[in-house]
Amino acid sequence: MTTNRTPRIGVDLGGTKLEAVALDASGTLLWRERIATPKHSAEAIYDAIAALVLRGEGNVGAACSVGIGTPGSLSPKTGLLRGSNTVVLNGQPVKQAIEERLSREIRIANDANCFALSEAVDGAGKGAASVFGVIFGTGCGAGVVVNGRVIDGLHRIAGEFGHNPLPWPDDDELKDRGAHGCYCGKSGCIETWLSGTGIAKHFNANRTGEPLNPAQIVDLAASGDVLAEAYLTRVEDRIARALATVINLLDPEVIVLGGGVSNIGRLYTNVPPLLPNYVFSEFVETKIAKNVHGDSSGVRGAAWLWA
Repeated sequence: MTTNRTPRIGVDLGGTKLEAVALDASGTLLWRERIATPKHSAEAIYDAIAALVLRGEGNVGAACSVGIGTPGSLSPKTGLLRGSNTVVLNGQPVKQAIEERLSREIRIANDANCFALSEAVDGAGKGAASVFGVIFGTGCGAGVVVNGRVIDGLHRIAGEFGHNPLPWPDDDELKDRGAHGCYCGKSGCIETWLSGTGIAKHFNANRTGEPLNPAQIVDLAASGDVLAEAYLTRVEDRIARALATVINLLDPEVIVLGGGVSNIGRLYTNVPPLLPNYVFSEFVETKIAKNVHGDSSGVRGAAWLWA
């Protein structure tokens, strides 16, 4: 029987690693282990996850609830996984297979949902009734948490704002969007502009020399480079536009940023003053916050799926 006092195991199912943690009811870390993700078959991954869970329970000395975070999501029509970067799992009955090995119910959620839940429970959004957690990383995923619960949506795509177009584009952005298509088949998606990959790609397309990543662009701007500074100013305005659409639609109390782009400290100073230009309100008090748990947010959020 699972209760609020039952220890929770969370598993982050990544393309290169499996990470698992056990948390007590207060969120204190009891155990952590990382292993390489098996590559050759779905069955090997199921076995590895089950073995991780059993080792975790052995370490904490108790049966635990189990939550798993993974890129992609379970189709509400078929129950099969879709959109995972662990490609051998796409189209597979992942939840059922792991439940059979552990002889209990488990919960599975998209990794961005797990990030948002972690930060809502005991991270940057702790105490807020509504939290939007967005990961500006290789891609651009997000999750919505209301009153401590993940909002999945009818199609289990709630929070996928990265595949909406960049709002209020200027003439240059409209001209550029066709040159930077998204893997989803559309062009102009927020992800193509504001993921770490997108930020670097747009900057490097207009300069010569070695390609720079976002952190290097920030350093270049800090050194006085006029072009880098002008570019980051545009990035900040694009982030403000993208987040304004979230505020206009959901009006969350807190928006938590994750992924590599969240480490750009100037965002937290420069983006909030831009929001009133785009938000449909005479004032904007939405908190824009950096994540608290960093790379551990996903695996912690998986554990909190049973909170």
